[in-house]
Amino acid sequence: MPTDDNIIIADDAVIYPGDLHEDFIRSSGPGGQNVNKVATAVQLRFDAQNATGLSERVRIRTIKLAGQRATKDGVIVIEAGRFRTQEQNRADARARLTALVAKAAEPPPPPRKKTRPSKGAVERRLKSKAGRGTIKKLRGRVESD
Repeated sequence: MPTDDNIIIADDAVIYPGDLHEDFIRSSGPGGQNVNKVATAVQLRFDAQNATGLSERVRIRTIKLAGQRATKDGVIVIEAGRFRTQEQNRADARARLTALVAKAAEPPPPPRKKTRPSKGAVERRLKSKAGRGTIKKLRGRVESD
């Protein structure tokens, strides 16, 4: 379903407009009477569980990274009310969702290579341990014969 409105993040992560649902709500905070009259904040809902544009790996990581913003049904809710206009808040919410999915779409880090300390390093460590033990022994009470 390629259209201009699609948000393409990676090969296995595309957000289609049909997966997004926006509700405009009243914003909190300062703003005088404007806060009580105008619904400028946006509540963006993204159904990650049923999104067709996400691969299984990205879907699972997106829901995991969303944390408290994800419901039990796998719907991610992002509220944006930083700005005074609906358009700015809508763009902010979409940008935050895009950043979340982009982080989830990153390839996993390469596996850790197991390394061993060199023989000399082990010997130096054991020698310093023995030296510290000797110092601690000498701190004890002096006994006279």
